[in-house]
Amino acid sequence: MMNFGQRLSALRKEKGYTQKSFAQELGVTERSIRAYENGTRHPDFNGLLALADYFNVSLDYLVGRSDHREVIR
Repeated sequence: MMNFGQRLSALRKEKGYTQKSFAQELGVTERSIRAYENGTRHPDFNGLLALADYFNVSLDYLVGRSDHREVIR
């Protein structure tokens, strides 16, 4: 199973974003995206929720605890 950084990178690439363009889309620095994907930093809880909502995936999927993308509401 993928970890958070690998999952974020894969989701970003599916949308066709570079790290730079994705950072601009989210209003964060490119350095932050790089650190998230490299596993040297992690977003806070609200940031994780925002990313899961942005990609329309479950939080468990985003952080690598599940391979099921579906959001259960």
